[in-house]
Amino acid sequence: MTDSADAHLVETLIESQSLCDGSFLKARRDRVRLPDGGESSREYIVHPGAVVIIPLLDDDTVLLERQFRYPVGRVMTEFPAGKLNPGEDPLECARRELLEETGFAAGQWAKAGDMHLAMAYSTEVIHIFFARGLVQGQQNLDQDEFLEVRTASVDEVFEACRSGGITDAKTLTCALWLQNWRSGAWQLDWRDAEGGVVE
Repeated sequence: MTDSADAHLVETLIESQSLCDGSFLKARRDRVRLPDGGESSREYIVHPGAVVIIPLLDDDTVLLERQFRYPVGRVMTEFPAGKLNPGEDPLECARRELLEETGFAAGQWAKAGDMHLAMAYSTEVIHIFFARGLVQGQQNLDQDEFLEVRTASVDEVFEACRSGGITDAKTLTCALWLQNWRSGAWQLDWRDAEGGVVE
């Protein structure tokens, strides 16, 4: 949503063209009118949106995943995450992805915020959630999904972010949230499984 005070910066759509219509991602090229009246083109990826979860265990450790990411050709360390299904509520997606990927369910949830991962060329918004009161259940990975679930201390996560052991943008953003929440600088609104406020 753009504030009316920013109207002098807004680009408006003239024409839109589909470049690719994949099962997951779509690519578009739009012709836009610039704030000065000129025209330009914008190519971008249409993404369904996603969630990322910071799963807190009771001993000041967190759950992490390691998986091979084909586009960058390497195994990455990340917080659990996944894409939204059409019309899916982000919290329901977070619950589903945490259980499917790690086998854990959470008794309490807090929405931290949203991040635009690559706003220059993608519509993707990632919704950031904290989860605690974890109970282990059954992992249920997709047929083509292969990953390891590991635990790490919060300090180990921070050090991996500092040293380059973690370079995933969403996980780096989550580490910022985790650091500020732990210090008391940023607050979270914790809710139980039914949506009730947790003191």
